[in-house]
Amino acid sequence: MIREIDERYMRLALSLAKKRKGYTHPNPTVGAVVVKNGKIIGLGYHERAGKPHAEVMALNQAGSDARGSTLYVTLEPCTHYGRTPPCTNAIIESGVKRVVVATEDPNPQVSGKGIERLRKAGIEVEVGLLREEAREINEDFFTYISKRRPYITLKWAQTIDGKLATKTGKSKWITSYESRKVAHILRREATAVLVGVGTIIADDPELTVRYVPTEKQPIRVILDPELKIPKNAKVLNDNRAKTWIITSKNTNESYGNAEIIILKDLSVENILKHLYEREVMHILVEGGAYTLSRFVKAGLYDRVCVFVAPKLMGEGKSIQDLGVESPDELKKLKLKEVKKIGEDVLLIYGKS
Repeated sequence: MIREIDERYMRLALSLAKKRKGYTHPNPTVGAVVVKNGKIIGLGYHERAGKPHAEVMALNQAGSDARGSTLYVTLEPCTHYGRTPPCTNAIIESGVKRVVVATEDPNPQVSGKGIERLRKAGIEVEVGLLREEAREINEDFFTYISKRRPYITLKWAQTIDGKLATKTGKSKWITSYESRKVAHILRREATAVLVGVGTIIADDPELTVRYVPTEKQPIRVILDPELKIPKNAKVLNDNRAKTWIITSKNTNESYGNAEIIILKDLSVENILKHLYEREVMHILVEGGAYTLSRFVKAGLYDRVCVFVAPKLMGEGKSIQDLGVESPDELKKLKLKEVKKIGEDVLLIYGKS
């Protein structure tokens, strides 16, 4: 019975964390619930980096009633000074009796230390309730911390015969309006959206979140080795989002509102290293076929989202040569989820 009650409150905390997915980078998204005598007295979530953490928000709402209560939190409370003071201080000072933690924090500055500090203060701490669900919500944060690179989502729309664009490179619109709304949720959850300059030349996309409500726009990252981007491209001529152009070409020219990033090494690995150093936690790679193929060939991706429209194209562009010479060398993925979206199907894969 106690386990069922704990799960109910932890699921509420997880739902609070989900509300802020994509808004807290480079921090994780976290939810917290304070319960006393079977009554919820405090709810909180981490709003964005630099703002109070979920535990502090929930405890502030509970006030002096927090003494003797149980705190449910989706990630181990921090015990170090970062953009905000340690959450463990606030928990100890509040008089909370018991803390239920869904999962440990992978950050070496926190990992295990927050739990240990609370226990040393005489607080009962339980760890692991709904751990997998909690880790999934913050899979981008866990990758960012443990692999020291951004979490990478590859996303494309295709016909049922596997074409991402016409032979001239046009891809607007293969899938439905309903699918585009879901694609914009993926944009909202990412720190940055990345495309090759070929996509800019062919489709002149805005690369912003427009089909769903949002509080922020992802950074637009354009891979453009020779600076071929047209000066009238939409990404250069509006201020709704930052635009970074990554190139190997030296230039003193101005490209609208874009920041020019010159890297001599344009390997996928070096690009990711640079973006990691700029606190880009989650990249959504949207295309085109050549750019997507580079990430697949390098084995640098964590999730693949494929929108499939019930259409045939015949000749057109698809994922390019991956160096596969026999079926034994095929890139294998693990199907995680299938969603029907209007007439389309969304297939979500992870690495096998």
